[in-house]
Amino acid sequence: MGYVTAVPHSRSEAAGPARSGRRSLAIALLCGALGAAVALLATRQGWSEGTATVAGGDFPLKATGSDVTGVPASLAIVGLAALVAVFAVRRAGRFLVAGLLALSGAGTVAAALLGASDSSALDDKAAQASGDTAATVDSMSHTAWPYVAAAGGVLLLLAGLLALRYGRLWPAMSGRYERDGTPRPRRPRPAADPDRPEEMWKALDRGEDPTGA
Repeated sequence: MGYVTAVPHSRSEAAGPARSGRRSLAIALLCGALGAAVALLATRQGWSEGTATVAGGDFPLKATGSDVTGVPASLAIVGLAALVAVFAVRRAGRFLVAGLLALSGAGTVAAALLGASDSSALDDKAAQASGDTAATVDSMSHTAWPYVAAAGGVLLLLAGLLALRYGRLWPAMSGRYERDGTPRPRRPRPAADPDRPEEMWKALDRGEDPTGA
């Protein structure tokens, strides 16, 4: 009875890592793709608003995320490229790319949070609108979009951490195209037809009688 129960037990142990690899792969792909899309979308929205005094009146100003900082968008693109590259490399290369993915997410979070209270973009716009390089924005308010970009960075970071932890269990994109070094079986050559003229001449060259039994 002991030998009968040993086989299912070993199969369940082998199925555990494979199941974890498939689950982590699906979560990492979802988090990475969604995080990059959210971060890129958020950087195109308005992060801050304010007014500047122009000709004695209030002039409305608005700064988008790309006006404030281009770091989150750039790191989101890097993270998305790293997510794809994870499947094109193996072993140490996969570990390095997964680390780059995690760092891209962490950098996106940091840059977005720093940009949430930044006023330099609006100050530049106030100087351009008033024609005075020393002019600054009079009043300023911030939106929630910097925190949305930070949330996208968190998703990228999570995808990178999953790749670092479970990436060794994931399949490689190039694995199906690589040769494993085993020799390919040769196709058997079709049997020669003795009734063909060229085969009869070959038999005569060998000193054989092609018409003999």
